[in-house]
Amino acid sequence: MLRRSAARDDPEERAGPNYSVAPPNPAVRSRLGKFAARWLPEPLLRSRVDPGRAGVLALALVASAVLLGVLALAWAGRPTAEPAPPPVLPPPPPATTTAPPELVVSVVGKVHRPGLVTVAPGARAADAVAAAGGPLPDADLSGLNLARRLVDGEQLHVGVPVPPQAQSGQAGDSKVDLNTATEDELDELPGIGEVTARRIVRWRAEHGRFESVEQLREVGGIGEARFARLRELVRV
Repeated sequence: MLRRSAARDDPEERAGPNYSVAPPNPAVRSRLGKFAARWLPEPLLRSRVDPGRAGVLALALVASAVLLGVLALAWAGRPTAEPAPPPVLPPPPPATTTAPPELVVSVVGKVHRPGLVTVAPGARAADAVAAAGGPLPDADLSGLNLARRLVDGEQLHVGVPVPPQAQSGQAGDSKVDLNTATEDELDELPGIGEVTARRIVRWRAEHGRFESVEQLREVGGIGEARFARLRELVRV
């Protein structure tokens, strides 16, 4: 049987180094043939070279390695989502100061240097008199409250009578200016505590200034009874 099979083979084929007259296993030949038909190139399938089972397995391992490499490159080159940048917060608004950086007061009467003087916020009448050079020796200071806090733009009369029409901050007109007074100065008014004084300053910062004393009614916590007590003690 083997001789008849070998007799039908081509002489050149029988002279090849891989020639064998042993009949191949049909089951193995079928599985290897299907695998080779799927994964091996067409020119190699048409050739008479038989890589054998070990060769097919080696080619399968090479093909698997190449496939894994392609998958690894595809995975590494996949697009990645970048985190969104943090939102940019606007800078905080500059702090507004309600009190002027300094107070300008007019000092007239019996002082060494009458005229305008500049004092720090929260200064008292005694500070303005001292800034004007101090009182003269014959000046009578009994009618002047030297401990009173000053407001910007007022006028002090030292040792002389206060004119009826004078808009000063001493006896005869101790009204507090709602547009320049600090929280401490407002807190000294009767019926105005620390909380209400802060509300008055906040209202002034939000609306610019008081145009009339009646606008005090718009401040929270100031009812009709409290406003009736304050209207003669404040000015704009």
